[in-house]
Amino acid sequence: MDKVIIATKNQGKIKEFQEMFGTHVEVKSLLDMEMEDIEETGETFEENASLKAEAIVNEYHLPAIADDSGLEVDALNGRPGVYSARYAGEHKNDEDNIIKVLEELNGVPEAERSARFVCVMAAAVPGEKTQTFRGTCEGQITFSKQGSEGFGYDPVFYVPKKNATMAELSSAEKNAISHRHHALDKLKQNGTYIFG
Repeated sequence: MDKVIIATKNQGKIKEFQEMFGTHVEVKSLLDMEMEDIEETGETFEENASLKAEAIVNEYHLPAIADDSGLEVDALNGRPGVYSARYAGEHKNDEDNIIKVLEELNGVPEAERSARFVCVMAAAVPGEKTQTFRGTCEGQITFSKQGSEGFGYDPVFYVPKKNATMAELSSAEKNAISHRHHALDKLKQNGTYIFG
């Protein structure tokens, strides 16, 4: 069985990766490793994802996948962007982050609340050049939270083609359209070297 280390301690992301890869890939995460958090010092999703993947490869000499993902809101000039997880502070609280985004969008009409989830995956293999793969999911920000599934900004991210927020979708429905799924699809199609 192929083994890959996913550069996250986020249980929600780990679960999504396990569901996407299925049973033919053994998924390990930073929860399984004795490794300090990798500081995200990049200014783009690509830089942060590559930093994390390469740090794991250097430490464990195994293939690694790291993603950096976040929410881009057009009316906020692309914020919160790479700061999505810590938008309301270093304590990284989903509820506080949502409140801050909704407050900043106060008075912005529905037609101008377009946004997208962005995920960039970096695939790093010992001795190879790191590759990055970008996936997006287009939607808009609601005026209040709807739904109880998912994590992060899911309760305020409305997907028009599903007529629901991400938090109102089952994990299977969400995985089929998510930014992470689109990035992973690109990785699987173009980054097959990581599993062989």
